[in-house]
Amino acid sequence: MNTPIVALQKPKDISLEDIESELSNIWLSENGGKAAPVATRATTFSMVVYEPEEFQQLLGALGFYDGPIDGIHGPQTKEAVEAAQQEYGLRLSGRVDPQTLKRLREAYVNHGGDRPEVNNADARGFSISDAIAAQNPCRIVTLCPVLGEDTGVTAQVSAYCPIQKQHGSNLICCEYITLRGTKEALERVSDLVVSLTIPNLPKFVWWKATPNPEQELFHKLSQCCNCMIVDSSYFSDPESEFIKMHQLIDEETYIADLNWHRLSSWQELTAAAFDPPERRTALVDLDGVTIDYEKGNAAQAFMFLGWMASRLGWEPKAYIEEGGDYDITRIKFDGPNHHTVEAELAAIPTADWGEIPGDLVGLRLSSTTNEENCCTILCSETTGCMRMEAGGTAQSSRTEQVTPLTDQKAEYLLSQQLQRWGRDALYEESLAVVVEMLSLRQN
Repeated sequence: MNTPIVALQKPKDISLEDIESELSNIWLSENGGKAAPVATRATTFSMVVYEPEEFQQLLGALGFYDGPIDGIHGPQTKEAVEAAQQEYGLRLSGRVDPQTLKRLREAYVNHGGDRPEVNNADARGFSISDAIAAQNPCRIVTLCPVLGEDTGVTAQVSAYCPIQKQHGSNLICCEYITLRGTKEALERVSDLVVSLTIPNLPKFVWWKATPNPEQELFHKLSQCCNCMIVDSSYFSDPESEFIKMHQLIDEETYIADLNWHRLSSWQELTAAAFDPPERRTALVDLDGVTIDYEKGNAAQAFMFLGWMASRLGWEPKAYIEEGGDYDITRIKFDGPNHHTVEAELAAIPTADWGEIPGDLVGLRLSSTTNEENCCTILCSETTGCMRMEAGGTAQSSRTEQVTPLTDQKAEYLLSQQLQRWGRDALYEESLAVVVEMLSLRQN
């Protein structure tokens, strides 16, 4: 089916009146002809998307990448990242980890007066349309920070109508407002951004960057929105960011982490392993947890451990960073029967990096009392169970392979999140335990 699209391609100087006027003109022209389908304007919610995609801009400016600035971590982007990592003597992963991003920023700044321009096509503002607009008519305001000189903020407006009702002549449409400018310029128009959200409708913010409550734009958006959506798989320092998110929740800002939903298969299989009554009673003998995760981001490992501890009543008592090849972290808990539970988090270097940084690789639950009914091994079907089965406990363990979600991409998870945006008490309780763990590290 052809997708009817109406767009104003000419960027305009930033003005609330001009933006609203151009949107009105689009709808008037779209509905002017009697034979034309009637386009339904945004009537369900507003969403602001902060989409920096700094790494693609840096790769483009430094000559490693000539594709569009679109936030898609596809083969072209991966090749560009690997080329930059090879150039700067970094570990080849094809993924922008904190070390790679730091080196790209340094290289860009070191060009000085000859700093290159970003000439890549800017595709931000339209890449999430299929995942979002197909659900409900809404208004999406995309903020696109750009590198270079501050020359103000420009606006682009359009309507995207992906669905025509089968039994009628109505089009279901999204309104797009895309604002481009330097980070500093977008900060100056933070009040305008808030004004662009539709009154009396739910307001969402998808912050595709590290949460920063001290940033004026982030602060104002978090104050006005019904839900602040983040993805901890791309946090540069998950441990610090978790503490910030917990503080926002304490301040009555509802936080939704898309990475939390990627744990659902692991959580469901763990819970199912203890459904039989004889295994459920053996949970009190559980005193050992080993969690392997893909090296580079510990967010999923921390959240899964926080979920287990919150469900089983474990109280964090010690946080020990051993380091080594696997960046071992040990966390000790007091169980409900005052027995000690020890958890080990290990960052595993994998040969085939997945699309999501920090995916869980394996999980082993064990008991030093040789209580067979609580010994359980879960492992990703893509990596196998070899490391978890080492040590002679595999034969006495229940072993399951975890099939990943059919689609773990942020855009898909976002469309699901928008359908169930009430407060998630289970996530908030799990995050609270994670913050308790991390507070022991700081002391």
